[in-house]
Amino acid sequence: MADQNTDREKTGVLRDPDEWKTGDEPMTAAQRSYMETLATEAGEEAGAEDLTKAEASKRIDELREKTGRDRT
Repeated sequence: MADQNTDREKTGVLRDPDEWKTGDEPMTAAQRSYMETLATEAGEEAGAEDLTKAEASKRIDELREKTGRDRT
């Protein structure tokens, strides 16, 4: 059985946030809310209020890993 992450990378579904066309735009309200939820679960501060979409995505990934909600 093929590795799911490898398959996503081949199809372009999983992209590095630094390569997003809109990655430098301000994070969305949904990103902010999810990041705050994860930060609370992790016992941490959510982070800066002025993150970009790409930065927020990376912070969410970090918090998902810390809370056990990571994609693996």
